[in-house]
Amino acid sequence: MLEDKNKKFTPLSELGEFGLIDHLSKLLTFKREDTIIGIGDDAAILDHNGYETLISKDLLTEGVHFDFFYTPLKHLGYKAIVVNISDIAAMGGEPTHAIVGIAVSARSSVEALEEIYEGMQIACSRYGIELVGGDTTTSTSGMTISVTAIGRVKKGEAILRSTAKPSDLIVVTGDLGGAYCGLLVLEREKEVFKANPYVQPDLSPYDYVVRRLLRPEARTDALEQLKALGIRPTSMIDISDGLSSELLHITTKSGVGARIYENKLPIDQQTFKVCEEMQLNATTVALNGGEDYELLFTIPLSDYEKIKNHPDFTVIGHMTEPNLPATLVTNLNEEIPITAQGWNSFKKQNT
Repeated sequence: MLEDKNKKFTPLSELGEFGLIDHLSKLLTFKREDTIIGIGDDAAILDHNGYETLISKDLLTEGVHFDFFYTPLKHLGYKAIVVNISDIAAMGGEPTHAIVGIAVSARSSVEALEEIYEGMQIACSRYGIELVGGDTTTSTSGMTISVTAIGRVKKGEAILRSTAKPSDLIVVTGDLGGAYCGLLVLEREKEVFKANPYVQPDLSPYDYVVRRLLRPEARTDALEQLKALGIRPTSMIDISDGLSSELLHITTKSGVGARIYENKLPIDQQTFKVCEEMQLNATTVALNGGEDYELLFTIPLSDYEKIKNHPDFTVIGHMTEPNLPATLVTNLNEEIPITAQGWNSFKKQNT
């Protein structure tokens, strides 16, 4: 990772594992009433009386999920928390706590980890959750951050992938494809810099898409908006691996088909601009890009009037009968089968 050569850094060996844990824990605050014991014992103790507990885990691995060449440390810490909160939100739940495991080279510095944990604390404060434990260890193959998110939902009110019904409307929050375009821009500028380190990139024309990649937000606000509208989704999933993959998760689990429309896909103008520069099809990017962390959900047809004019929700299609496939209706009115072309951790090449 890139470090300021004029700044004095503290080697991890100077503190040791337990000293490091104690040092980093001082960066965290605990305010929730349901946190009984946080960091400092063999396990955290939480009080979720009257609620069902939601648990989710994500791994972020150097060279696969992030590149220190262009990823600020605080942004990395922030994102590590947010991507897990997004999973809790996708179940209709309230995120409450997180546990973090981090494997890092012994050649790294205490100050680098401080920045990562400061980013985590900012995210925790932003979403009203607390980091209550975890583990640290050394790594010989780059950094890995493992976050377990814990949340709660009232008994019987979790929103699943498996409960969509024929004729339900398909809705997404926000816009799609921006994070992937941000990745393309950063990778392009990385190669330019490697060829000529004296060329400093101007990322200002791409601020939105770069931010979508480096500092995403979990759509917990969408749950509050839906509740205010009196809408309860019949199914829901977050868009981490691409719209096409996530939609197929819902159709497969629910045992129904789907039809979405190309002219309904919400795509930001900056995303369109990057696609034009890179000679990419914006629809393909919106379908398969991934890491947008928007919510994809279904609602009863009867709720259309409640949501049709909302600026942050877009109806992109509807569910169909069980014997029908998931298809995209193009601007030329052609129906194309949707295939899962989004992120797949075990593919050699990914969209």
